[in-house]
Amino acid sequence: MNQLLGLLGSLTTRQKATILLAALAVAGALWWGVQWNRERDLRPLFTGLAAEDAGAVVDRLRTMNVDYRVSEGGGTILVPSARVAELRIQMATAGLPRTGRIGFEIFDKTNFGASDFQQQVNYRRAIEGELERSIMSLSEVERARVHVTFAKDSVFTESRQPAKASVMVRLRPSAMLPPGAVLAIQHLASSAVEGLTPEAVSVLEMNGTLLTRPRAANGPDEAAASAALDYRHSVERDLRTKIRETLDPVLGAEKYRADVSVDCDLTSGEQSEETFDPNRSVMSSSSKTEDTSGSSAPGGIPGTASNLPRPAPKAETMARSVARRTENIQFQTSRVVRHTKLPQGTIKRISVAILVDQNLRWEGSGPQAKRVLEPPSPERLKVVRDLIAGISGFQQDRGDQIIVESLPFETTLQATAPEAVHPPVSSATTLSLPSWLAPLAAKVPLPALIGVAVGLVLAMLALPVVFLLRRRRTPPKAELAPAALPPAPPVPAFEERAMAQIAESEAEQRRQEQEVLNALKLPAATKKGEVLRKHITEEAKKDPVAVAQLIRTWLSEQER
Repeated sequence: MNQLLGLLGSLTTRQKATILLAALAVAGALWWGVQWNRERDLRPLFTGLAAEDAGAVVDRLRTMNVDYRVSEGGGTILVPSARVAELRIQMATAGLPRTGRIGFEIFDKTNFGASDFQQQVNYRRAIEGELERSIMSLSEVERARVHVTFAKDSVFTESRQPAKASVMVRLRPSAMLPPGAVLAIQHLASSAVEGLTPEAVSVLEMNGTLLTRPRAANGPDEAAASAALDYRHSVERDLRTKIRETLDPVLGAEKYRADVSVDCDLTSGEQSEETFDPNRSVMSSSSKTEDTSGSSAPGGIPGTASNLPRPAPKAETMARSVARRTENIQFQTSRVVRHTKLPQGTIKRISVAILVDQNLRWEGSGPQAKRVLEPPSPERLKVVRDLIAGISGFQQDRGDQIIVESLPFETTLQATAPEAVHPPVSSATTLSLPSWLAPLAAKVPLPALIGVAVGLVLAMLALPVVFLLRRRRTPPKAELAPAALPPAPPVPAFEERAMAQIAESEAEQRRQEQEVLNALKLPAATKKGEVLRKHITEEAKKDPVAVAQLIRTWLSEQER
């Protein structure tokens, strides 16, 4: 200890400060290394969380004493990689995350002190949360937000307000909603909220693109007109697709243009018709009545005598009876009553226009080439018209029309004359290269290959010449030391013949060289190498095929 204190006392102030800074730097580096090692092991537990879900997950992790980090503005929570799967299962058991909005579980806890306004707000929050969860179950939707405004009732008609809703969706990367998905979202929201119609639900992407048709400002008439226009466009698009699929194999995709116009009757209603047939009648009702009645007239002497207890005999009375018969028959003519519901979208007329390009032909070649346009034959145009009539449901009584015309397109008029075709090279002058030289010929220019071949030919021809020159310059052994050589032994007959043939071949070669020199008319002092080079060059110019064949033969012999 004394030595350590003595050592510290012997240090200057600058040295002490340097040691202290070094110690702090080492401690900071160690702390940074520990933190870096800890951060490196963290992996995302959840990404893209809403603020409500992120807070609930953080509280749960803090309760479980799990080390975590929050990044990307609170939307991503990082945990140790070894516990990612375990923590996800535990969070799912706890019902986390809740997709950002709470559903009907908000009513799991009873709050007796809540006012009616708070209950209405909680009910709306629950409806919106459940709708968000249902919409997010679509495979193309990543996030969803729903806002609902309930209908406002009033005793006054002008103060009533219908229910409305808006849905915001965020699609997954490179995903698109199917054509019927937007309509399905509208019906889903309208079926979950009382008094909400599908037309009152607006669906849009989070980048601001409106996916539903805006409600017409001038009432239902404008909306009906817009729907009618869309229906007409869809019918024209279907017919145009049929025409394209039919004419592409016949004329070519770029050799015609087609368009369709459809006149649709989009009115709908009901029609009642009642028809009477005067020639056909039937008895509808029949009734018969028969009445019979009888009476007698009083008789006798009027007065007091007739009313006494013992009246006088009465005179005879006169009897009278009446009978009446009535018959009522009603006849009614036959009638037919028809109730017809008129469909919407009936096609009133179809108009098809086809413009066919003309064929282009060139007479002559080079700058003097002349353009000749050949229109399609009438038979070909009739075939096109019959095909269009068949696939479009042509009806002449309905007023349909099909127009097929032929005019040259702008691309056809601007076409340039083809370049003059060079005559094919005769097979006598072509060089057939071996298969192993084909890749090299494709990369190296032909003049370079010819130069290399000529160089190889010259080199191979020069080798025997050099050998002969060296042999001539070497004196015979008999001339070098005639006295020292012993007498030659007797030579067999076949050896004598071989030596004679060699001498004759050498003499013949010298004679040919002399003839070449005389033919070239060169001075006697000209070197043999130059003579042979010029001779080979002239022969290669005269008959290149033979030279190439000779090179090919040498190459094949070397391969063997």
